[in-house]
Amino acid sequence: MSEAGPGSIVEAPPVRGAAVVFIFVTILLDMLALGLIMPILPKLVASFVDNDTASAARIFGLFGTAWALMQFFFSPIVGGLSDRFGRRPVVLLSNFGLALDYVLMALAPSLVWLFIGRVISGITSASVSTAFAYITDITPPEKRAAVFGKVGMAFGAGFVLGPALGGLLGDVDPRLPFWAAAGLSFANTLYGFVILPESLPPDRRSPFRWKSANPLGALHLLRSDRVLTGLSAVNFIAQLAHVVLPSTFVLYATYRYGWDATTVGLTLAMVGICAMAVQGAGIGPIVKRFGERRALLLGLGCGAAGFLIFAVAPTGPLFWLGIPVMALWGVSGAAIQSLMTRLVAPDQQGQLQGATTSVQSVSQLVGPFLFTLTFAYFIGAQAPLNFPGAPFLLASALLVLALVIAARTLTDRKVGKAAGSR
Repeated sequence: MSEAGPGSIVEAPPVRGAAVVFIFVTILLDMLALGLIMPILPKLVASFVDNDTASAARIFGLFGTAWALMQFFFSPIVGGLSDRFGRRPVVLLSNFGLALDYVLMALAPSLVWLFIGRVISGITSASVSTAFAYITDITPPEKRAAVFGKVGMAFGAGFVLGPALGGLLGDVDPRLPFWAAAGLSFANTLYGFVILPESLPPDRRSPFRWKSANPLGALHLLRSDRVLTGLSAVNFIAQLAHVVLPSTFVLYATYRYGWDATTVGLTLAMVGICAMAVQGAGIGPIVKRFGERRALLLGLGCGAAGFLIFAVAPTGPLFWLGIPVMALWGVSGAAIQSLMTRLVAPDQQGQLQGATTSVQSVSQLVGPFLFTLTFAYFIGAQAPLNFPGAPFLLASALLVLALVIAARTLTDRKVGKAAGSR
């Protein structure tokens, strides 16, 4: 490890436009490819079990768990490798591996091969953490939140465009979305091979150590500083709360408002568009005006308020009013990313992003069970009252808890000075 401490990150090279654009495109294409297969993968699974919906649901749940477990185990490894060998080879190899994986799933003759494909996808998708480490390398600390926000637009854009395109392609042939995803990933690899420079010079790299590259060892980094530990807890709770949307939204909207698939799809598109607007245009001015500490607290508060509206809204139009409120929650994600990068040395940024992704994957394992069981209980006969909005109320309470922890953690003088809070 180099002798540079956390504060030395201020000597990071200036933002290089082409490199930032590539990272944006990398994440966009990764999310677009993932979105392409979202509407068709459950149907493909069902086709292997004679369209037995119950069996398909159980198998699809197993696929999701396996994907999250691979993220948990391999994100710290990928992050450690990027600290040792640089960001460029890790990003390019991961993109190439993802392309080969989509080809495998397009050709999969059985559920076993499809399952292997999802396992490989979980491993190769861990490169997203390296992309964020790349941004940290080339962006001055005071600009990181805004750049993280703009790069975060790619997540929203991919999930808005991907499922729509995947549905259209899947109507032509259920394997076609996988071929399209493979093509995007191959194109991304070639684009990066030509455009992407290395962001981590040799003198800022650190040796690869299995002790710190396993999930438990990677979490040791998050426990190395009281403030970093507190921010990691906030990040975990916030990620856990976010799982309420993919796990229960469709069931909730259908049960409470009687929405059809078109209305559900348009609502999800509205969520994505509002999130993109905040990520692309809102984060920079908000962080500049309030500082990262207050931006984080503001974002968490808006997220809690948005989920509260979702929980109690008696009609669909009132539910829609909560979407722009909840979209402001996106400010907190970029702010917390920026704050955490200030607390570790330059040669630990990959390890930090890997550890953070590993923590987030735990929320993806726990969240679906937590929120779907809460929803099932409060619409069941044994519930003390019929309250289908209970999962969203729980998510709101989690964000309030995260806000309290963040407020207490960020009273630390070290972070207050680093964040430039006012």
